[in-house]
Amino acid sequence: SARLYKNDVRPSGVDRSDIFITSKVWMQDFGTKKTKAAVADSIKNLGFGSCSSRPQELVSLLFDPEHATVTFTLRTAHGGKAVLLAAYKAPLDAKAAGQIRSVGVSNYSGKHIEEIRQEGLEMPVANQIELHPFSQQREIVDYDRKHGIVVQAYSPLVRGAMDDPVITQVVSNTCNKDSAQIVIRWSMQKGYVPLPKSSQPSRIISNGQVYNFNIVPEDMAKLDSLERGSRG
Repeated sequence: SARLYKNDVRPSGVDRSDIFITSKVWMQDFGTKKTKAAVADSIKNLGFGSCSSRPQELVSLLFDPEHATVTFTLRTAHGGKAVLLAAYKAPLDAKAAGQIRSVGVSNYSGKHIEEIRQEGLEMPVANQIELHPFSQQREIVDYDRKHGIVVQAYSPLVRGAMDDPVITQVVSNTCNKDSAQIVIRWSMQKGYVPLPKSSQPSRIISNGQVYNFNIVPEDMAKLDSLERGSRG
């Protein structure tokens, strides 16, 4: 969720204990006071006791289901190092106050995270980046893994490319699975946390049916060969 998306509100019919929630802070809310206000506003709109943050263009909140805390993650900001660090420190203060669970980032390069590390600040728990067979971002993935940062893969369903011959071939080699399930499973077997989205209940259910099969190594290698660079 996010204020930008106008969907960080409580009504959903889903029990709070069943989910983790991610919300985001847009870059116009970067800066110590602005980010603190954005965190507080998201907590209020979501109707929970606390939340957490991430640096750069967007900020994600991952709520602790046991303690109703949230994790904020920030995404790429305009304004340079000082703006990013100010935005990052605000949710750290919220975490120290027990309002949020943890702090992560989105679309951060190794350079951005190094600035956090060199500042002596707590490292982000996650980095949310665009990640799928056509855009594998191996350099930042390797950096995140080296520093114990969870890699969250947004846009894992490769919009407009699900009929690629390689993907359809892997589908044909895998019983009763579709292209979306194949690329989600690829992401999981790479060790990422895929974040598929859909407004269709049937598709949401289908996207979750990826735990009862494995893609064989030969087919994983075929999917790996689809890499086209950061823009996929």
